[in-house]
Amino acid sequence: MPAAGPRPVDNLDDDDYPAYTMGRAAEMLGTTPAFLRALGEHRLITPLRSEGGHRRYSRYQLRVAARARELVDGGTPIEAACRIVILEDQLEEAQRINEQLRARGDQPQPRTSA
Repeated sequence: MPAAGPRPVDNLDDDDYPAYTMGRAAEMLGTTPAFLRALGEHRLITPLRSEGGHRRYSRYQLRVAARARELVDGGTPIEAACRIVILEDQLEEAQRINEQLRARGDQPQPRTSA
């Protein structure tokens, strides 16, 4: 009998697994494949490609695309919407890292002038 160990990662539980075709992703977001292609052109999301060359999107990418769509629907130009979403993502990551450092007790050292 095999030893009980951690359950292997199920691809459907993986936020980064490219599970959705372009058509399905567009349908889920209520947008068009052209919108998803535009997000790729502005380097907001880069879908993986299937062996047949078809774009595949992850749940994380769909959340990012949904946020961009929200901004575009509110009147923000797509270029600006993509930049805003990138900056929001970077800020969230920086805050997460700061929180981890605080939890470990690492405090930034004050800068001294020379």
